[in-house]
Amino acid sequence: MKKIDIYTDGACSGNPGKGGWGAVLVYGNNEKELSGGNPDTTNNRMELTAVIEALKALKEPCSVKLTTDSKYVCDAINQRWVYSWKKNGWKKSDKKPALNVDLWQQLLPLLETHNVEFIWVKGHNGHKYNERCDALAVNEYLKMDK
Repeated sequence: MKKIDIYTDGACSGNPGKGGWGAVLVYGNNEKELSGGNPDTTNNRMELTAVIEALKALKEPCSVKLTTDSKYVCDAINQRWVYSWKKNGWKKSDKKPALNVDLWQQLLPLLETHNVEFIWVKGHNGHKYNERCDALAVNEYLKMDK
């Protein structure tokens, strides 16, 4: 399996509001940037969308180290909350509905295709790729003002 480093971030102006997401995929000396946006979304939806779109861009099963500043995404996967939500009919442990089910349903099959390790990094803390992903995400929602 190819080893890929992926960095992702989501951003929102207002929450909900207009939002953007950014991702950088690194394979050897090659880097690929991806980004997109939505005029009516939430920060967590953009964080998840960045992960989904980055993984969808891979053309074959890969071993992925995915770095994000989203505790929501990292904890849901690493603490296995999302698997419990799914098993319980997309209900959280407090019996309230899980949020962003449509996106989790897109992400879970991608996690079966790729071997993904999720790593959390503190946002806005000088991490080269996290800062780049944030800039891509912010640029996407700023384009909506034009």
